[in-house]
Amino acid sequence: MNSLFTLTCWSICVPLVLISILPRAYTHIARLIAYISSISLLLLWSNVLLTFNFSEVFYQQQYYISGLIPSQIAEFSFGVDGFSLCLIILTTVIMPICIYSSTNITHKIHEFLVCLLLIEFLLILSFYTTNLLFFYIFFESILIPMFIIIGYWGSRDRKIKAAYYFFFYTLFGSLFMLFGILYLSTLVGSLNYEILFNHEFSQQTHIFLFILFFIPFAIKIPMFPFHIWLPEAHVEAPTIGSVILASLLLKLGSFGFLRFTIPLFWYGVSYFSVLIDILAVISVIYASLATIRQIDMKRIIAYSSIAHMNLIVLGLFSLNQHGIDGSVYLMVGHGIVSSALFFCVGVLYDRYHTRLLKYYSGLVMTMPLFTTFFFIFTLANMSFPGTSNFIGEFVILTGIFNRNSFIMFCAATGIVLSAVYSIWLFNRICFGTLKTKYVAHYSDLTLTEGLVLTTLTILMLLLGINSQFIFDLSWCNI
Repeated sequence: MNSLFTLTCWSICVPLVLISILPRAYTHIARLIAYISSISLLLLWSNVLLTFNFSEVFYQQQYYISGLIPSQIAEFSFGVDGFSLCLIILTTVIMPICIYSSTNITHKIHEFLVCLLLIEFLLILSFYTTNLLFFYIFFESILIPMFIIIGYWGSRDRKIKAAYYFFFYTLFGSLFMLFGILYLSTLVGSLNYEILFNHEFSQQTHIFLFILFFIPFAIKIPMFPFHIWLPEAHVEAPTIGSVILASLLLKLGSFGFLRFTIPLFWYGVSYFSVLIDILAVISVIYASLATIRQIDMKRIIAYSSIAHMNLIVLGLFSLNQHGIDGSVYLMVGHGIVSSALFFCVGVLYDRYHTRLLKYYSGLVMTMPLFTTFFFIFTLANMSFPGTSNFIGEFVILTGIFNRNSFIMFCAATGIVLSAVYSIWLFNRICFGTLKTKYVAHYSDLTLTEGLVLTTLTILMLLLGINSQFIFDLSWCNI
């Protein structure tokens, strides 16, 4: 039996059982178990990264279970390539940080930790599986724990509505993918990725299947006009829920595009290329302009995420190595930067229980450490040179320019607007006169908050300085 798959399962399943049977009074022990579980997964997959063969373009660490289900359609198969390994490493880096910073969750802690570990496990399996049916199962299963996190641990009265927005938007899109999977199973007789990749489809089949697979991933990104659910979910989710949603769950959409839609249905991609460009450009510019008009800090970062994720879409559908490399890099960079920004907003919300801009001003005088970190990640969000987002966006624009200079100009407009709303947000919060009428008591970062933001800062700067290994990984795709 493959040791990687086995160790991944044991690293999650045993802690899940222990946390479930542990008496509710032992919350510190439950957090410790969850933290050790997530760290063990980080070490396990980091070892895979260290031993990864960068010259191999096919799947590595492959694993099959034969005879479990008597059908080729439901073949239990797993494997990892450079692209999926990038997202698995991102998952195993972000989740320990989320568990470590979960001290602000004070009720139903065991259940919350179980939801976090389930999300991590299902994300890893989604990126690890090479069978389209099991990808769909894991893709859909993540809805359940995330729905619970938003609906139960959310911060305001609209959390139930936001949870249903998240659930039904994704479920609606996934129905199209399910129809596509059923059609592929009857057409090919197998849902193994390598078999599908080598199967020849007619042009009409390409177009039909492209539509069925484009819709669910476009909703997950999300692209205009399927974007309404994301700001609602972000605003109502707890801080950790917003971090997971922005840094990891949105990447399932871009992963689906690069893993399935683009390589399997390439004629459909070519056929709808103009429509895709139009939708992505509208999403980038619309989300950037909408960001400037928001008064809720979480909603500002949510719309900013929509703009960045659609820039990734433009890079992926540029269909050249520069565009794809930059998109993979920006996926990782955005995962880190958006996580840090949501943590920064969470710092303020935990203290003052509001995210509205009108209550904040002049924090540089009372929270200098917070202001320093917030300034660093504001620069990263506007793609300042030396940060991870700068490299990703610059390479994406190079790839888009090689395909269509006008589309590149439109995408660059979104980047300029990102500087506008990032600087505007920082200026509104950190400079100006203290509003003691609304906030009378101030306290800077705690040790936990400082360690979390320091870790994310180091990761962001490392990616901004040394980029080659991610470009090497992104090349190792089928």
